[in-house]
Amino acid sequence: MTAPSNFSISDILGTVRRYWGYTELRPLQEQAIRAGLEQRDSLVVMPTGGGKSLCYQVPPELAQRTDIVVSPLISLMKDQVDALRECGYQAAALYSGMTPEELRRTEEQMLARRFRLVFVAPERLLAPRFLQLVERLEIRAFAIEEAHCIRYWGHDFRPEYRQFASLKKRFPQASVHAYTATATERVRADIATQLRLPDPAILV
Repeated sequence: MTAPSNFSISDILGTVRRYWGYTELRPLQEQAIRAGLEQRDSLVVMPTGGGKSLCYQVPPELAQRTDIVVSPLISLMKDQVDALRECGYQAAALYSGMTPEELRRTEEQMLARRFRLVFVAPERLLAPRFLQLVERLEIRAFAIEEAHCIRYWGHDFRPEYRQFASLKKRFPQASVHAYTATATERVRADIATQLRLPDPAILV
């Protein structure tokens, strides 16, 4: 595994070009990718279609590690995994509706470190059995999609998101990266507080 500080912009662009065919990055993507590589907590606000997913897809591939992505929508989770596999990127998802055999096989492949990204729903991430699996993998980073769902006063509030504060305590070696499409300064402050991110890189 290469030290995070040793990755150049050429390394980053090489991975982006290899899997997604892009020859340049959009504004803030490099800073967000470097936060992931350096395992510095981050809060990234980019519009829909602005390239948020690339920010958490590149670091685990470059660092040759497995990261966890939390997504509240199974359909989007499956779409992302299908798209990543199509371009040769090793990813998987664990969600309700999978057969016991599918779940067992995916978990075995996780433990064999076959994947760079594993997508899970909030409820599964917080399940004791899955948390034990994550501990065995020595996960280094969590990416949380739709991070605005942590807000009590939001119309799409998800109570499970409030429990993500436990991640920093249970996995002190791992960084947490929150992603959302829109967030006022007040909302950004609330997300950082609720996730217990002491000094995150805030990229808007």
